[in-house]
Amino acid sequence: MTRVTTRRTTAIGAAVTACWVAALALPAPAAAQDTTQAREGVRVGINYTPGTRPGLVVVPGTGIDSVRAIVQRDLDFSDRFEMINLGTPGTAGDAAPAGPLNYGLYKTLGATFALELVDEGTRVTARLHDVASSTLRNQTSVTLPPPSDANFRLAVHVLSDEVARWATGIPGIAATRILLVMNGRVYQVDSDGFGMRPLTPEGRTALSPVWSPDNRSFAYTRFAGGRGGVFVQTIATGEAVQVPGTETALNITPAFSPDGRSVAYAHSDERGTNVFVADVAKHCCAQRLTVGGFADNLSPTFSPDGQRIAFISTRSGPPQVYVMAADGTDQELFAPFDFGSSGSSNAPEWSPDGSSVVFHREVSGTPQLFVLTVAGRNLRQLTSSGRNEDPTWAPDARHVAFVSDRSGQRQLWVIDSETGRVRQLKTPGRARLPSWSRRLAGAALAPKP
Repeated sequence: MTRVTTRRTTAIGAAVTACWVAALALPAPAAAQDTTQAREGVRVGINYTPGTRPGLVVVPGTGIDSVRAIVQRDLDFSDRFEMINLGTPGTAGDAAPAGPLNYGLYKTLGATFALELVDEGTRVTARLHDVASSTLRNQTSVTLPPPSDANFRLAVHVLSDEVARWATGIPGIAATRILLVMNGRVYQVDSDGFGMRPLTPEGRTALSPVWSPDNRSFAYTRFAGGRGGVFVQTIATGEAVQVPGTETALNITPAFSPDGRSVAYAHSDERGTNVFVADVAKHCCAQRLTVGGFADNLSPTFSPDGQRIAFISTRSGPPQVYVMAADGTDQELFAPFDFGSSGSSNAPEWSPDGSSVVFHREVSGTPQLFVLTVAGRNLRQLTSSGRNEDPTWAPDARHVAFVSDRSGQRQLWVIDSETGRVRQLKTPGRARLPSWSRRLAGAALAPKP
């Protein structure tokens, strides 16, 4: 077997070893009822400059406490507002104000926006007020599923993202999900850390999950019989189809093309490790894009226009980030490094807006996150505390989920690349290899019971 350095993992041997790791029992999915109290395990550190973002207050009221709590947290996690907290829903300090909105009061508190969430029986009305101009900026009335419904939380997240769009012109990232690997299985979890569900069965070691562009399926590596095949699994049904060309040897680090018709992956056998691409729409036509007789090439990631692929190669020594045209031509070094000084680079992912690539690189022997701007090829280090690996972009091309041991155990974390604010998404086991979905719209994608 050829030597392979990895994307989102540093040793395939470790992955094979994971076959023998027994899965841990998970607690029951979080209940739909929510609270504005900080969830145990969610730690927030803020290092932005106060006053640089508009203040937003969620106006107190009676009823729909769960909706109000989820929306308030979603808007906080968007990192686009200075949240003004007035109390916990359902407490004595949560008295509903009577009469018209008191713009003067909220202006005194520093609010630029005030959000009303009004219980109207089977519907919830959201009204966003521009406090500075004392006007109603936007409103909508929606019917939400009951809190016991599996789609309830996603419906509230969609409402949160719409409020963010009213205020800033850009929708939020609450209505998204993250794939991760834990104890050899692929799980999905809401962007706020709730609703964790397994997607792959026990006893079949899985690695490298990645969302399809339409969020309806995901690709991943499934180990069996000493081989690793790449499969595309439909989330709603659980049906999985093997990607052409991955029936033999080891196949890892899949990535969808932006149109979802192709999957690029790394195929490793006695001839080396190279990037291939297969047409999953027609289920045929696997083609090799790199030739690595003395080097490993892996971890492909498409640019949003589908014209280029960034990947990892050891052709110059330690693994580094390279780029090529989607047909395998015009290969060149992408992320600058100093030979002998810069450490190994791995796990590249192209941002949804195409402006940058995030990856991790060893700094003094410890992996840290870096962002490379595509236009100027400038590098910016995002993290410096603990070991930080396997970054994945949110659809806003601003937030990055990653794996870090800064809390003493490998857990999921999210960093806002603009402010540096970080938060933890606590998982019951050691988390690996996250992949962030695009924005989800309409009905929730639920695994088959």
